[in-house]
Amino acid sequence: MNTSSYLTNNFLIAMPSLEGDDFSKSVTYLCQHDEDGALGLVINKPHTMTMRAIFDQLSIKAINPEVAEVPLFMGGPVQPGRGFVLHTPVGDWDSSLKVNDEFALTSSTDILIAIAEGRGPEKWLVALGYAGWDAGQLEQEIQRNAWLHGEAEQHIIFEEPVIQRWELAGHRIGVDISLMSNDAGHC
Repeated sequence: MNTSSYLTNNFLIAMPSLEGDDFSKSVTYLCQHDEDGALGLVINKPHTMTMRAIFDQLSIKAINPEVAEVPLFMGGPVQPGRGFVLHTPVGDWDSSLKVNDEFALTSSTDILIAIAEGRGPEKWLVALGYAGWDAGQLEQEIQRNAWLHGEAEQHIIFEEPVIQRWELAGHRIGVDISLMSNDAGHC
């Protein structure tokens, strides 16, 4: 696969055929995709826990109590006990993966403290766990019609209602995903 066909900074949009799966009606933001595999965060599956759980576990005091009530997301089935912050702008945090000039994925405590103190990144989403694929695995899943993909948009990640993100990501690539069949075929 050549570099131009990698899907970093793309949405993976679950096809309706993934019903009943962890990724049913999910939108995954791909933070990294290369010859070694892919890593992303599901951006439309809210967790039952809020930021308060993380702040309490790490003994962090939130200056603004509303921040403690922001829901966490289920980022994927890999390492579900570990937190990841998808944010913009990129910033200078201890443990960050720079996706591009707009996005970064950070897993260090310093960003959580900054968020609690009101000096964190402008836009952020915290997820527990991530979605990961081994080398070639994602490409095989795309060939089996499990996923659509298209360039990500910041407003879908951070501003749009969670319940609408799957359909909006589909619309972003010109597809009304709600009208698609659960059955996929190959000629």
